[in-house]
Amino acid sequence: MPRIVGIEVPKEKRIEVALGYIFGVGPTLSKKVLGMTKIDPNKRAKDLTDEEIGKLTQTIQATAKIEGDLRREMTANIKRLIDIGSYRGLRHKRGLPVRGQRTRTNARSRKGPRPRVGVRKRAKMTTAPSR
Repeated sequence: MPRIVGIEVPKEKRIEVALGYIFGVGPTLSKKVLGMTKIDPNKRAKDLTDEEIGKLTQTIQATAKIEGDLRREMTANIKRLIDIGSYRGLRHKRGLPVRGQRTRTNARSRKGPRPRVGVRKRAKMTTAPSR
């Protein structure tokens, strides 16, 4: 598997798609980077030369924030919202949907599984040994 920017990308996929496995690189940035480096987007990742991998790595690092830097920035942004006490920060803190979605129904991916109410297994009745 080729390593681009320290990330192992799948070798059997087209390089245009394989770059998407790097956090912070989507389809648009992938096309832009491949255009700048003049690498064929239909080429498989395993067919890249060391020179092409080096070019891709340099271009991606120069063009965009990726991986650790991007994750740190996102975390800092959310922490800032929480610290200033904004409505969005409060929603993040409580683990509720942030962008105005309803919570009376749905929102399960954000709120977690439903709490079970009144559902208990009955203890097995032990019968007295018959004589």
